[in-house]
Amino acid sequence: MGILFCKSAKLAHASSSQFFDPKTGPGTEKKEPVHSHKQSFYDSSGKSESCVHRNLKSFTFNDLKNATRNFRADSLLGEGGFGCVFKGWIDENTFAPCKPGNGMMVAVKKLKPESFQGHREWLAEVNYLGQLHHENLVRLIGYCSEFDNMLLVYEVMTKGSLENHLFKKGVQLIPWATRMCIAVDVARGLSFLHGLEANVIYRDLKASNILLDSDFNAKLSDFGLARDGPSGDRTHVSTRVIGTMGYAAPEYVASGHLTPKNDVYSFGVVLLELLSGKRATGDENAGGVDETLVEWATPFLSDSRRVLRIMDTRLGGQYSKKGAQTAAALALRCLDVDPKLRPTMNEVLATLELVQAPKDVTNKSSEQIRQCR
Repeated sequence: MGILFCKSAKLAHASSSQFFDPKTGPGTEKKEPVHSHKQSFYDSSGKSESCVHRNLKSFTFNDLKNATRNFRADSLLGEGGFGCVFKGWIDENTFAPCKPGNGMMVAVKKLKPESFQGHREWLAEVNYLGQLHHENLVRLIGYCSEFDNMLLVYEVMTKGSLENHLFKKGVQLIPWATRMCIAVDVARGLSFLHGLEANVIYRDLKASNILLDSDFNAKLSDFGLARDGPSGDRTHVSTRVIGTMGYAAPEYVASGHLTPKNDVYSFGVVLLELLSGKRATGDENAGGVDETLVEWATPFLSDSRRVLRIMDTRLGGQYSKKGAQTAAALALRCLDVDPKLRPTMNEVLATLELVQAPKDVTNKSSEQIRQCR
């Protein structure tokens, strides 16, 4: 199985599945501040640009050029509107570039110089992942900022994205127990972000941004759209509307008001994808491409007698019926049109930790299923 870092050929946030506030549009969107917990660094021109954690490695462009064998085509892992991701090799201790097969394999994201939006997301990635460390957040190892050369260096997640494992043909089916463990991992990551003093809002939760390691442990990646949440007496943060259709909360799309409950809604969509094996948007739903997964599933979620009809038929009934009903009921709560009625991510996590595979479920080989920590 190939090693992937992020969604293949889809790094941009301005693709056909993305959207902007119609009042501002992509050409006039208002600028947003990035992470506020700051430590200054300077680019090669001497101008202060952002903040990074001192534990991040500052790579030279030549370092990363050598680590990726001059960004050769056969090292390419993914490509999108904002840049490309290449496979590279560095020494585990010194982080110096080394020959392929030696040291530690990394994913190197190289930003296109002309991409203004990509530059802003580069800064957000450095600011957040440079300071936030958690087992369910992808690890940012370092960065490069030399003139127009803006790069980021991450750990490689060998199983690639959840999107590929759920929807790509020919990929090993993820069994029930593993799906629930992935849901728990994602909930843990979001609970961590929401529990910070700045109550960080991830804002771009989707299957392609959930990466899996060799044991199917899940981590959140791509923090380019993350924002600090409201503080003090504020109930929300006002932002330009940007995200991915099918995952974004309706109140955010309508108003641009950002709260942690927006992430809860997106989590509900991902949970539906794990249960059903269907995309958030796609022609496999009854109404075709014009019908979202939420629209298709909601009538079943609200009827306990029909709720199991949403389950992925590829599972062949090999799942806990009670667990599936509990997870479906949780998804319905997360997707409530009233954000105040949605649970917190701590409540979501507590519920999911109670969802366990029954003893009579088969296919529990060590290669297919891992136990939730």
